Amino acid sequence: MAEDTFDLIVLGGGPGGYVAAIRAAQLGLKTACVEKEGALGGTCVRVGCIPSKALLDSTELFDQIRHKTELHGITVGAPEMDVARMHARKDAVVKSNTDGVAFLFKKNKIEWVRGFGRLASPETVEVQGEGGTRTLRAKNIILASGSVPVELPFLKFDGERIIDSTGALTLPEVPKHLVVVGGGVIGMELGSVWLRLGAKVTVLEMAPTILPGMDAEIVRQADRVFRKQGFEVRTGTRVTGAERRGDKVFVSVEGQEPIEADYVLVAVGRRAYTEGMGYEEAGIRLNRGVIQVDEHYHTGVGGIYAIGDAIGGRMLAHKAEEEGVAAVEFAAGNHGHVNYDAVANVVYTWPEIASVGMTEEEAKAAGAEYRVGKFPFQANGRARAMAETDGMVKILADAKTDRMIGLHILGPRASDLIAEAALAMEFQASATDIAMSVHAHPTLPEAVKEAALAAGGRAIHI
Repeated sequence: MAEDTFDLIVLGGGPGGYVAAIRAAQLGLKTACVEKEGALGGTCVRVGCIPSKALLDSTELFDQIRHKTELHGITVGAPEMDVARMHARKDAVVKSNTDGVAFLFKKNKIEWVRGFGRLASPETVEVQGEGGTRTLRAKNIILASGSVPVELPFLKFDGERIIDSTGALTLPEVPKHLVVVGGGVIGMELGSVWLRLGAKVTVLEMAPTILPGMDAEIVRQADRVFRKQGFEVRTGTRVTGAERRGDKVFVSVEGQEPIEADYVLVAVGRRAYTEGMGYEEAGIRLNRGVIQVDEHYHTGVGGIYAIGDAIGGRMLAHKAEEEGVAAVEFAAGNHGHVNYDAVANVVYTWPEIASVGMTEEEAKAAGAEYRVGKFPFQANGRARAMAETDGMVKILADAKTDRMIGLHILGPRASDLIAEAALAMEFQASATDIAMSVHAHPTLPEAVKEAALAAGGRAIHI
């Protein structure tokens, strides 16, 4: 039927999918977006980035009242956290974001087709919804089906005491003892939420360090800070199983005594969500569940493109968004662009951690010749005024060209500071370019400038 024919169909309404749909509509394409959940925004907006940051902000404020008000000459009574009201605020924040996406769809005349969509052919998507099956047709289709938490075969989720990241966002009480299996970004962020509210938090990480893959020097500093905050961190630790006994879970650890907890958060990563969606039947190549695409995000089948977590790489919402825009541009016959060297990564602990470009370990492995510039927040006037002096800025600059090849931050508002570095990487700026740029005083970004100066051996304030 005519009303079921579109110029472009997006399968998935997460950050990559909904942004792709909006860009397609801006280009004048009749666009539909298929999403099975009851709200748009995908994992990020509904049960990931947005709700976790709402909880992190609430608990950071709680922690500041408990530990930092006296330092500022403010006397208050002991604060109490109403967990139900905290969750209500989080849910309101999520709803405002999902409603915002729905408004953008209406504004751009994008049809949201609710239901589970699967490829029936290279030009056909079948959607199973409450009203039955609906068939959509389009010359171009973008697969943006996202990812789901990895479930370990020996540590399966029960949705009550052994939980995934979604479950950790909705705990009705502050755990007495939360065991986090996996010391990556999700584990450290959600562990921070409940640690600040009084939980004992034990992080079990199989790798030699927490936050595997990040710059080792930054991680070492972060590890010390986290332990000082109260985290019990056990690296090089292999979990082998868990036994549920009523409201307790006993976690089995290789070579150690079992650990008793009332909740266990399994945060060992995410995997592409591609099964049961008709991809392989349509001829699309998958490698361990990950969709294979070329440099234009084309799958090699008809007019089908794929983006975001479903095609692997770093599973970041902003990466998926840029890939969504690029894929639409390619589908429309235009040029798309994503510079993966300039895609920043952020850990929303406190202090925050942010990075863009190569780590020092990656630079060494690549045989790069580079200079390092460092500047501690302890020497930054704004950080002193904030009483937030943990951490540093670290810049890697090419030894011959001075071009910046990496920047890493552990410190206050690192998530905001990294934008300058991402812009510098995008425009192939040198450390000198940053060093010569006037930064307002007193501000945290001055630490970035000073690190750039340090890369040339001429830092002022250390």
